[in-house]
Amino acid sequence: MVSAAEPDTMANPAQGAKYRGSIHDFPDFDPSQDAEALYTAMKGFGSDKEAILELITSRSNKQRQEICLSYKSLYGKDLIADLKYELTGKFERLIVGLMRPLAYSDAKEIKDAISGIGTDEKCLIEILASRTNEQIHQLVAAYKDAYERDLESDIIGDTSGHFQKMLVVLLQGTREEDNVVSEDLVQQDVQDLFEAGELKWGTDEAQFIFILGNRSKQHLRLVFDEYLKTTGKPIEASIRAELSGDFEKLMLAVVKCVRSTPEYFAERLFKAMKGLGTRDNTLIRIMVTRSELDMLDIREIFRTKYEKSLYSMIKNDTSGEYKKALLKLCGGDDDAAGQFFPEAAQVAYQMWELSAVSRVELKGTVRPAGDFNPDADAKALRKAMKGLGTDEDTIIDIITHRSNAQRQQIRQTFKSHFGRDLMADLKSEISGDLARLILGLMMPPAHYDAKQLKKAMEGAGTDEKALIEILATRNNDEIRAINEAYKEDYHKSLEDALSSDTSGHFKRILISLATGNREEGGEDRDQAREDAQEIADTPSGDKTSLETRFMTILCTRSYPHLRRVFQEFIKMTNYDVEHIIKKEMSGDVRDAFVAIVQSVKNKPLFFADKLYKSMKGAGTDEKMLTRVMVSRSEIDLFNIRQEFIEKYDKSLHQALEGDTSGDFLKALLALCGGED
Repeated sequence: MVSAAEPDTMANPAQGAKYRGSIHDFPDFDPSQDAEALYTAMKGFGSDKEAILELITSRSNKQRQEICLSYKSLYGKDLIADLKYELTGKFERLIVGLMRPLAYSDAKEIKDAISGIGTDEKCLIEILASRTNEQIHQLVAAYKDAYERDLESDIIGDTSGHFQKMLVVLLQGTREEDNVVSEDLVQQDVQDLFEAGELKWGTDEAQFIFILGNRSKQHLRLVFDEYLKTTGKPIEASIRAELSGDFEKLMLAVVKCVRSTPEYFAERLFKAMKGLGTRDNTLIRIMVTRSELDMLDIREIFRTKYEKSLYSMIKNDTSGEYKKALLKLCGGDDDAAGQFFPEAAQVAYQMWELSAVSRVELKGTVRPAGDFNPDADAKALRKAMKGLGTDEDTIIDIITHRSNAQRQQIRQTFKSHFGRDLMADLKSEISGDLARLILGLMMPPAHYDAKQLKKAMEGAGTDEKALIEILATRNNDEIRAINEAYKEDYHKSLEDALSSDTSGHFKRILISLATGNREEGGEDRDQAREDAQEIADTPSGDKTSLETRFMTILCTRSYPHLRRVFQEFIKMTNYDVEHIIKKEMSGDVRDAFVAIVQSVKNKPLFFADKLYKSMKGAGTDEKMLTRVMVSRSEIDLFNIRQEFIEKYDKSLHQALEGDTSGDFLKALLALCGGED
């Protein structure tokens, strides 16, 4: 038998467990006095919203129920009905939500989600994937009591397929709750999931439903760890590959809640507030339902994961009494002292441990063509460019479906056959964004990177972002190849070019990276502690010394070693190293160090962010978009796609369709390699 992995914070803490809610019982509570205060606040013309929010957000849910009873006894009126009458909009939804017992609040959310035209699947997923057995049983009873209807029947009537089946399984509230797990059963479940998905033509969804819907959280954590070791990929990757639509989203939510329910809600809150517009229903629902369960854990993880406090994000994203009430439920600003909770260091440390364990296989989206014939390709390309007009579809189809090595063979064959330079012909036949993309794909990777660096330093002004993106993310072999290509193509060393075009600490960082001399071993724990101490010991405000120390470590140590340094730094200081860089440094130096840190933490995520930024807002940064799509297509673009959909809730394919058009879009979608 094996013991379970680190348990996540349960909604109802075990006896003796620390309370992790942000709302506590109000001391010296007097329900009659509170009922009178609320009656006074709503009496006459207008209402005293400040008094209402102050009182209701300072009482626990149990105390609010007592206030409701006292209000009815004193005034013969329903408090919730009066609040609904007096308040409006989001503030009303929030306050009324707080007045309901948790199970009734969930019941109301689900009723709203399945009433009327269309179904709010995200709401169903969030509630049913995250609640404990006890909470599910209370929800079913509350739904029956409030609406005199059977919840399971209503869900069956409003959903279909495997999505419906999994919701029904979750509605039973019969997940195993044992804390001791059988090792044999873990192995069996791993095998069953693998055979149901990866090894099967078509997917056996029933196995996924049975295992993910019934096994205990402790058991499933071990299954996920073992699945990664056995298959080389996380369970989430298999779910994305094998399942689809709302069923896929539900199963991913179940996996997230098994791993860590507070982290699932931290992510939901972040997504509810990022970008244009706020998803207020999601924000209200989570802040109401988690305020007496695990809000402190959610805050910690939010602060660690997004490097800003939940409090500050709510403050910047909402307004008026609505904002004040949400901030009261949040219960504190973790940025106030510029410090994490003491516990957050441990949370961050565990997140790093998980990322260190996950050795995810990097995959490109462009692979060598199986039936490759350079002679036929050269002839097809010549025909596509001959005569009047150009056959762009043929050019795109051939060039995006061949590996770079195969494209070099096509170039050579084209010259041998026709005595012409394929690159020159392509340049004269296609133009604009499509030309930049296709010509980029035709260049050997090192020569392409060398050209991007040259362009970044040409003319008035320097494109520092491009310099950082390339030099901070390439490995030693790639950097050395870029140096050779730069010398060959431009008859000048890359170091000389960087020296004449940049200055100060930024120049020193770029030149250090451009030597391609990073250590290549694994981690050295003792040295990692020394390195972390070296950075931590620099006095705040001593910018020059800090930048020098960071450069010595970030530009020379191996990636595995730096991961350990970051962990040790968190343990010592309660800070993420990225947070310190952003706080203490500025300009290009800060951007370069942040890029190195993000690349070390998760390179595909770094590039997913780049792609997202290239397309968000007004206008598209076609140069950045092209550079990333070309340079990562044979390395890790598949992984970048996975990180993109995970973080931004839409696929890279969808983002490209929404932001580009014509032949440029066709070529980008071919490189993207699929819709997630």
